[in-house]
Amino acid sequence: MSQVSSNEKKQIPIKDGLFTTPLSPLAQVRLMGSKCENCSEVSLGKRQACGNCGGANLEEAPLSRKGKLWTYTVIRHRPPGDYKGPDPFVPFGLGLVELPEGIRVLSPIQCELGKIKVGMELEMEVFPLYTDENQNEVMAFRFRPV
Repeated sequence: MSQVSSNEKKQIPIKDGLFTTPLSPLAQVRLMGSKCENCSEVSLGKRQACGNCGGANLEEAPLSRKGKLWTYTVIRHRPPGDYKGPDPFVPFGLGLVELPEGIRVLSPIQCELGKIKVGMELEMEVFPLYTDENQNEVMAFRFRPV
């Protein structure tokens, strides 16, 4: 009988319903979306109601891993509150990535700041953002150049 090592970390999503499951292999994980059957609006994550028309007839839909940078900014100061990024703080790009499904997703951009350009092709990656109090790796997403 095999036992799981007590120091083996479990990977959990930063928010339930955000990713396809299982979270392994990470290179195949996709963002999960919801598509409204009434108006065809696509939303990020699993939803109970459409944010566009209020309809309750939504279908789960995995989203594309690739998209284009629609716009961005550079975060140069540590965000207030319960920030879970690198310590000491490292400036990073934050952009709207337009996916083929027509949705724009707000995401950190993993790229040298001087090389970030509107229209660049990006690909999503899932990565461990931090370790929680139960020693779980909390998995988040970001986009990087293709």
